Amino acid sequence: MSTWDGNASQEELMAKDECILVDELDNITGHANKYQSHRFEAGQPRGLLHRAFSVFLFDSDNKLLLQQRAASKITFPKVWTNTCCSHPLHGYNPTEIDFPADIAAGMTPGAQRAAVRKLQHELGIPAAQLPLEQFKYLTRLHYCPADTGTWGPQAEWGEHEMDYILFVRADVTVQPNAEEVMDTKYVSLGELRQMMHPSSGLLWSPWFRIIAENFLEGWWRDLDATLTTDKHVDTQCIHKIMA
Repeated sequence: MSTWDGNASQEELMAKDECILVDELDNITGHANKYQSHRFEAGQPRGLLHRAFSVFLFDSDNKLLLQQRAASKITFPKVWTNTCCSHPLHGYNPTEIDFPADIAAGMTPGAQRAAVRKLQHELGIPAAQLPLEQFKYLTRLHYCPADTGTWGPQAEWGEHEMDYILFVRADVTVQPNAEEVMDTKYVSLGELRQMMHPSSGLLWSPWFRIIAENFLEGWWRDLDATLTTDKHVDTQCIHKIMA
């Protein structure tokens, strides 16, 4: 096993990063690189189902940090989304793989390690500002959108993910990596509603739109309880919303 090195282009990371493949019950079935996992083509028209995570980072004023994905992203470039969306990976030390007993108990140290790694890589947030124990795992979401906005109606790229939803509250230093992120913005719930109104003309990632339309407001309005209790934790259900 090795340590991860983010000093690479999008194309290089697509080739070297090994996603954790799972079935629809989140049982691990193998691993494949990001290129293979995200290809929608003959033989795998919905790509390969793999684990992902979505971080929602709030500051001490309970504002949510959003990012706009870089133009160089292979899937869903230039769209606005939650703080960080990426993948726990196979083959690294310490491990980013989570196992059924831990997940059932509400513990996802692998996904949380991956989140800290990518928050530093994409947004320049020092790992010391985000101890693992500050993250709160809430639930899992299974979705599968093709990136037709970028690649057209017969898109050969998309996302097919078992997404672990992670909340965290911290005041952090943000220095975005231009290879990963075009822009960032802290928003209140009301400001997010305005940004997501069709009249804004802004584009949004499909996973963020699913979460925003189905779950986010309830979790956000009750943020103290969301972060410090198990009131909104659902370790058993995998929410399958196939957008």
